[in-house]
Amino acid sequence: MDLTLALFILVYIAMGVGHLPGFTVDRTGAALLGAMLLIVFGRITPTQAWTSIDVNTIGLLFGLMVVSAAFVVGGFYDWTARKVGELKVGPSTLLGLLIVVGGVLSALLTNDVVVVAMTPVLCAITLARKLNPVPFLLGFCFATNVGSTATLIGSPQNMIIAQTLNISFTSFSSITLVPSVIGLLLIWLVLMLCYRERWVLDASVTTATAQTPQPVTPTIALNPVETLKAGIVTLALIAAFIFTDWPHMLIALAGASILLLNRKIASGDMLMHVDGNLLLLLMGLFVVNAAMAATGLPQTLLGDIKNAGIGLYSPIPMLLISGVLSNIVGNSPAVMLLAPFLSGAGQSETLGAAIALGTGFSSNAIVFGSLAGIIVVEQARAQGVIISFGEFLRGGVPVTLASTLLAIGWILYLGA
Repeated sequence: MDLTLALFILVYIAMGVGHLPGFTVDRTGAALLGAMLLIVFGRITPTQAWTSIDVNTIGLLFGLMVVSAAFVVGGFYDWTARKVGELKVGPSTLLGLLIVVGGVLSALLTNDVVVVAMTPVLCAITLARKLNPVPFLLGFCFATNVGSTATLIGSPQNMIIAQTLNISFTSFSSITLVPSVIGLLLIWLVLMLCYRERWVLDASVTTATAQTPQPVTPTIALNPVETLKAGIVTLALIAAFIFTDWPHMLIALAGASILLLNRKIASGDMLMHVDGNLLLLLMGLFVVNAAMAATGLPQTLLGDIKNAGIGLYSPIPMLLISGVLSNIVGNSPAVMLLAPFLSGAGQSETLGAAIALGTGFSSNAIVFGSLAGIIVVEQARAQGVIISFGEFLRGGVPVTLASTLLAIGWILYLGA
């Protein structure tokens, strides 16, 4: 048990700080290393390790990543970003439009893929317009996290929650859609206040941009046929999620299969946009968490928490706990940590929605609270735009506080 606990702690330290301290091992590497060592030292058998991996969650996420990748290779994300960026509107309206676009796309497609595809284009557009790119990038990033809470296909953690608590597509969205939409408005209002006199490209950004070689952002021409095909498949998937009882994983894999079977676009070109690192990270965490659960320690901890009068099955405490964990280890690992405690929970729809809102809304507070935040900061840096830790906090903390209060109020309203 001591070795299992030590490896478990080390893995989640890596989830929090982004790497294994003292080594050049990132989050994915740490999760896989922990899983492999647990197998090697007999803390979990190979059969138990394979069984612990939730194939339904991994298959659902992979299928939706392929669907989202079809929009990338079809040039849809690039075209959308450029069309919005070229509109003759003021900074406040442009910010609002980017927030709406980020929220809607992340609700229908995997938010991390949306962020990867559009961040470089948004950097180029705002710099070309002599605008400070930071508020627009932060608004887009925050919107993808908040917008993704609207549906169970919006983010990996939503998929894990839905699979764990057996929540349907419609039940999930019936609770999370309203606060998600209001949350987008809150993002716009908060950033308008924070950056009301900082819309123009300032000297610090200009200097950083000048000192950093700016790569030429490749333009992917819009392919109307492939984009239309991906759109039709996406609508068919959503309809199947809503109106059928077919397993979510099978629906997503069916859509991915249709899009991979293509005469014009090579499957390799689509699969390169699938986030294999995220899939491996989740698989590693499934094994690490299963080994930890086998020690009986989580069950003991759960009993101690109940004896202390804290109701883990109550939506509000779980919303706050999941929010705090998201800012320590990241939103997907946070849900992975909580999943073993959720079996047998009542009012599963409200509980699941509370966790989704907690992880989605609170993960905007700091850079490593979400994968989307990390992607935006790193992609922006590659384009010569520096978003410091403090600058992220400047917008992220008030957005998170406002969004979390909204989520708490909404959950209380549902329980009234």
